[in-house]
Amino acid sequence: MNAVGIDVSKGKSTITIRRPGDVVLMSPCDIPHTQSGINGLIEKLRSLDGETKVCMEHTGRYYEPLATWLTDAGIFVSAVNPILIRDFGDDSLRSPKTDKADAKKIARYTLDRWTYLRQYGNMDKTRNQLKTMNRQFGFYMDQKTAMKNNLIALLDQTYPGANTFFVSPSRCDGSQKWVDFVHTYWHVDCVRNQSLKAFIAHYHNWCKRKGYHFSIDKAEHIYHLSSDLIAVFPKDDNTKMLIRQAVTMLHTASVTIESLRQKMNAAASTLPEYSIVTAMNGVGPTLGPQLMAEIGDVTRFTHRGALTAFAGVDPGKNDSGQRTQKSVRTSKKGSPILRKTLFQIMDSLIKRSPIDDPVYAFMDKKRAQGKPYYVYMTAGANKFLRIYYGRVKEYLSTLSKNEES
Repeated sequence: MNAVGIDVSKGKSTITIRRPGDVVLMSPCDIPHTQSGINGLIEKLRSLDGETKVCMEHTGRYYEPLATWLTDAGIFVSAVNPILIRDFGDDSLRSPKTDKADAKKIARYTLDRWTYLRQYGNMDKTRNQLKTMNRQFGFYMDQKTAMKNNLIALLDQTYPGANTFFVSPSRCDGSQKWVDFVHTYWHVDCVRNQSLKAFIAHYHNWCKRKGYHFSIDKAEHIYHLSSDLIAVFPKDDNTKMLIRQAVTMLHTASVTIESLRQKMNAAASTLPEYSIVTAMNGVGPTLGPQLMAEIGDVTRFTHRGALTAFAGVDPGKNDSGQRTQKSVRTSKKGSPILRKTLFQIMDSLIKRSPIDDPVYAFMDKKRAQGKPYYVYMTAGANKFLRIYYGRVKEYLSTLSKNEES
């Protein structure tokens, strides 16, 4: 038994090799993340007698190149949750935090959990790209929200409430009607300094040029509202620059997001479970790819409980002696991004209220019992994942049987 503990960091890893009885085959040393460095490690591991298992923490993305390279070389690799390593006892009151100490601890953990270690599986390129695109999608969504709030804050000084004039969603090219509107009418005086007739004609031409629906009632409503508004900033070049710069930044983020949304849907549609996932209630061309990106290949989960635990929506347990706690918080030790996607799906179900959907019916039952919001939403996410697991795994199993026959 050769236990290889690897503490991964950016650009290098600290590695030690141990055997039962605290036999040290290789003291902790640093190996750079280069072809020559990793190939040297592979040669070292192949020269060892007996079975060899490599263990590392899956923190960030730093571990992936090393884990992939070693796996491709035919070496057993296991990437475990950092919490498991952190909670693993050292039988010591001291808890040094160095790369060498962490590598030793991971090696001891490998020996202790030898028969329970799960082999790292390379994610296929499509799923890996989809997951990366989803992380970028979330990043740009946060940026868009910040830029939207910044633009609204500026409009409160030049054209209060202009962002509420239209509620139409973003187009496939990323444009939004209210954003395009304030780019042209960036100050309240751009509207009320004209006569009503002149504004209606100008607004009509603007709608025609931008491809938006024109309504004379809407034009009159905007004009009358604008006539009574108070602007703090003057209508000058500096104010115009501030508003239009904010609009440009928001529009750029929106274009990037819509482009990513389309690319994600196109990538997800090449995966076999796409039709099954998008057919589920609450899941569409946006949330479907996000869900598939974060779950990955469902066949890597041994049972439904493993998937709910991966998402962190599994119910907890707190029993001791004759005491049994009925209501326990969920673990929340899984993927926070997956939980966010699940809550968006549950929110969609709550708003649309499909009576014939089992997940909505379950949440509605819990809500009728007086359960708090987060309780019935989390319970719904748990049930949804169990249904997801059953449907997708059954479909993939059927496909596999058909291909074999």
